[in-house]
Amino acid sequence: LNDFSKDEIEQMINLARKIKKEAKAREFTPYLKDQKLAMIFEKSSTRTRVSFDVGMNELGGHALFLNSRDIQLGRGEQVKDTARVISRMCDLIMARVNRHETLIELAEFSRVPVINGLSDKFHPVQLMADLMTIAECGIETPKIKAAYVGDGQAGVDAMNSVEPGRA
Repeated sequence: LNDFSKDEIEQMINLARKIKKEAKAREFTPYLKDQKLAMIFEKSSTRTRVSFDVGMNELGGHALFLNSRDIQLGRGEQVKDTARVISRMCDLIMARVNRHETLIELAEFSRVPVINGLSDKFHPVQLMADLMTIAECGIETPKIKAAYVGDGQAGVDAMNSVEPGRA
């Protein structure tokens, strides 16, 4: 979000509120007609996948789901090569990654915008959704302070690996 001014963020939130209102009325404007979004998931997420997939569909575009088993991101292919290949075929990239450095490298070598769907340092999509909810509740955003303390999945994974009665 540091790439945008306060006014630009407010414009995005206002547009998102307009689109949400249209969607509730089942009026879908193809703002992203024929656009293709590559969704890279190193970390799985039900809400992120469904919201981006449905959102692209409702806005006239197409989402392509790519998980870590489907592509060679950082394993058999360098991140910069993945960015170059995907950005030649898609109009946008959303990446939900383990390391923020991966996201930075994707953006550096991509020809198209890269959206941070989550990294170990930031979760701007969630923050934008939270800011939209705050605006819908009529709360002035200058009165809000937000902090990102990380993805809670690591703690959940650790708890799930403990034998019952041993936590």
